[in-house]
Amino acid sequence: MTAPAAPVRHAAVVYNPTKVELPALRDAVARAESEAGWAKSRWLETSAEDPGTGQARAAVADGAAVVIAAGGDGTVRAVAEGLHDSGVPLALIPAGTGNLLARNLELDISDVDGCLRAAFSGADRRIDLGMIEITRPAGEVETRAFVVMAGVGLDAKMASGTDPELKRRVGWLAYLQPIARGIRDRDQVRLRYRVDDGPERAMSAHTVMVGNCGTLPGNVLLLPEAEIDDGVFDIVALRPEGFAGWVQIWTKIFWENGVLRRSSVGRKLVGITREVRTLRYLKASRVTARLDRAEDFELDGDDYGDAIAFRAWVDAGGLLVRVPA
Repeated sequence: MTAPAAPVRHAAVVYNPTKVELPALRDAVARAESEAGWAKSRWLETSAEDPGTGQARAAVADGAAVVIAAGGDGTVRAVAEGLHDSGVPLALIPAGTGNLLARNLELDISDVDGCLRAAFSGADRRIDLGMIEITRPAGEVETRAFVVMAGVGLDAKMASGTDPELKRRVGWLAYLQPIARGIRDRDQVRLRYRVDDGPERAMSAHTVMVGNCGTLPGNVLLLPEAEIDDGVFDIVALRPEGFAGWVQIWTKIFWENGVLRRSSVGRKLVGITREVRTLRYLKASRVTARLDRAEDFELDGDDYGDAIAFRAWVDAGGLLVRVPA
């Protein structure tokens, strides 16, 4: 008696129509799925109302063996949220400006065919997923996921102040103008915070970021000790006092983190440099904060409105990603 044939697997592609060249992407997916012996992929378009979370959940319900996110960081974040604890892996076709998760996974973001081979024939890897409960100024509370970083202050002002058309045309260089405005802005974020089971503390900072990954657009290594699967957040507060403080910060980030830490000799030199008070690093699996006023808030580099408080925690291994074998 002949054994019944195994069911043929299919993928789902959740794509942002403003970020991808759809005919070329459809052709590339068709080649990759055929080579891997998979059935035809299902295609789900994102919208302004739902940037990918609902589509990812629908793909899981439809039996997709892998969900491919084709879009920018906002699409990836939303699809990851929809795949949280589903057991279905997320694969990436980077098509945005930052492509932050892809960079932190060290994927070749210029090789679409390679990314698709990984989607259909790669290996699965568990990574941490950041979960965050955001309290709005009017008291509404919503829970979201993030894969790279959440923050208030300069990075959130960058997200809200960057021209989308300029970002599309020149990439991460579009952030330079809002960065310059933010540096001149003397307003500070004032908050009371608690990490893990520690005491509540007060802090004033120009920027506070809670990171699951360490690399930002332009290959800037902001959080040099961050690991995507270590079960903890790396948190940084930027606290410059005038121009000299910003010089200390940029030296630390671009020279020490961006250059020295990328070689064994440089890492030894970093070990003998002193820390600067303008940058404060913390590690925690949970962090809560209440701001003294509503502030711009960002998730994975996208503007996410105003927040008056937030509570974030790490779901260790909460997301499955498909990477090259």
